[in-house]
This record gives sequence, C-alpha cells and structure tokens, in this order.
Amino acid sequence: MTTLKSTLHDDLTTAIKARDELRSATLRLTLAAIKTEEVAGKEARELSDGEVEKIIAREAKKRREAADAFEQAGRNAQAARERAEGEVLAEYLPQPLTDEELETLVAAAVAEARSVGDEGPKAMGAVMKIVNPRVAGRAEGGRVAAMVKKLLAG
Repeated sequence: MTTLKSTLHDDLTTAIKARDELRSATLRLTLAAIKTEEVAGKEARELSDGEVEKIIAREAKKRREAADAFEQAGRNAQAARERAEGEVLAEYLPQPLTDEELETLVAAAVAEARSVGDEGPKAMGAVMKIVNPRVAGRAEGGRVAAMVKKLLAG
C-alpha cells in the first residue's frame, strides 16, 4: 500500500527530474515539516496518512496567510508564488466540502446534539465535537464554527 508520504517522495523525484522548481521546493518544505513532526517527542515514529494530511493542510494554510500578507504589502509576485505553492499542496488534500455539504453535516450534528438535550448557543461545543471528525480536513475550523452558530441560532 502506498502511503501519502511515499507519494510525496515520488512526486518530488518526478518534479526534480522535470526541473519543476516550484513543485520541488514546495514538496521539499512539506516533507521537511513531516520529518520534523516524526522526530518530535521522545522517539521517532512513522506518521499515519491522516497525520500527514493534517501537516499538508497546515502548510497550505500558511501559504494562504502568507499570500494575503504579501498582497496587503503590495508584493504581488511573492503573493502569487505562495498561492501557487498552496495549489500544489491542495492536490494532496481531500476535496473541500461545498457550503451545501457542510450545512448538511452540521444540521445532522445539531439534530444529534438536540436529541441528547443540548440546544441553543450552549450546544456549540457538543455540536463541534460531533461534526469535527466528520469534516476532518475538508473544511476550515472557522467555516465550520460559523455554520454551527448559524444553524444553532436558526
């Protein structure tokens, strides 16, 4: 079985051979972040695909934030580079949920929370606990929280 990490390594080799500087630099940085995570803690360990996915998502988020910062500073070339790196990373992540898909998942979680007596704004934590594993990496936390608030209020 091919792991996500080995796929990244294979794609890095391909990018280097193709002299694709953007892709190879992005994959190198991501693999370095994965390696750092593997050796963090008391003993080195192999990360699961889910853990690797979280690191890729974190790296993609860093690229988005950096692109926004560069754009605000009027440094459009750097902003474009960060966005391009983010697009490379997005290829390794699950497809993000559409607003409709997210609303369906959150609505089900709200109904589940209500069935055990959690209602109104106080139910926020309970609903987030139910919905977070279901969205896992396919929607940003802020977007999920906003949808939960909207459906709890409505």
